[in-house]
Amino acid sequence: MGVRLRAVLAGIAATGLAVTLAGCGEAGGGDDGGGDGGGSESRSIGLLLPENSTTRYEAFDRPGIEGKIKELCEDCTITYSNATEDTALQKQQFDAMLTQGVDVIILDAVDAGVTESWVAEAADQGVPVVAYDRLAEGEIDAYVSYDNFRVGQLQGEAMLEALGDDAEGARVIMINGSPTDPNAAMFKAGAHDVLDDVVEIVYEQDIDGWDPAEANSTVSTAIQALGTDGFDAVYSANDGMAAGIVTALQNAGVGEVPVGGQDAELAGLQRIISGEQAFTVYKALIPQAETTGEVAVRLLEGEDFADLTPDSVDSPTKDGVPSALLTPVAVTAENIADTVIADGFYDVSDICTPEYAEACAELGLD
Repeated sequence: MGVRLRAVLAGIAATGLAVTLAGCGEAGGGDDGGGDGGGSESRSIGLLLPENSTTRYEAFDRPGIEGKIKELCEDCTITYSNATEDTALQKQQFDAMLTQGVDVIILDAVDAGVTESWVAEAADQGVPVVAYDRLAEGEIDAYVSYDNFRVGQLQGEAMLEALGDDAEGARVIMINGSPTDPNAAMFKAGAHDVLDDVVEIVYEQDIDGWDPAEANSTVSTAIQALGTDGFDAVYSANDGMAAGIVTALQNAGVGEVPVGGQDAELAGLQRIISGEQAFTVYKALIPQAETTGEVAVRLLEGEDFADLTPDSVDSPTKDGVPSALLTPVAVTAENIADTVIADGFYDVSDICTPEYAEACAELGLD
């Protein structure tokens, strides 16, 4: 198993502790920095992630951010909390971090549309806020993510590629991400930008909280409405929901139709290897996380970070947010070796477990 992946079990265990302590008025517990997590004299950075049902957050985002912070600031305390898709809980965690006296907050918001007052409160206390992955509203100091409109375009392009000669006029079910996540709107817009002039969207639904079970139920409903032969492909905004979608298709006895996703989750890559999923979109999460950690440390040190944030984006509440927007890549069975494996995101041994050994061998991944 890859080195980064080995951290996931410990990360998930720490997350459970973080959430438990947050409910008792603490800002997360889950401190990997060896500090007391309270208002000590040591310099401290708070990290707030939105959920742990998507494997990326504990497997890649958290260790990448924390590792870079500790590399650049050995004496820094890191206070961590995961909101488990609960906006009210995340607000409690945010407030608790301010009470504890953290010096910088990295915020990946459950609901980016409600954070303006949170960020204002932090600014009043002299605490800069870095928006991570999702563009939180308010006077944030920096934003690190991907070109999420481009992510959606890549999903649309990969869907057309998977449909091949049958793309023109193909009937597509579209399962979008959570309406509280601004990235989901950009994924959807990017995908529509590519698909709308080529295919027919015959059923479309946003899924609260990116919930795979709800995606499964929604696609089951769509199949009942359209019939098993009433669609030609299913767009899924991420790999987690794609898992529920594939199960719904299998339970309905639907033959092979292209299903797309995003996030390059291990299970998604294995479904691509086995032919159950056509593509995903790979966002190199470790560079994203490490850039964020370095921006946070520079804010802590009062140093310029313009070289790390060459881009600029506008939120509904602030124009010209200094940003780093990394470049995503579409992944299919044909380029897994040249993307996620070449980058060390996953090892061949992670993907090619005994269940997928034969399929891996056919692709030269043994």
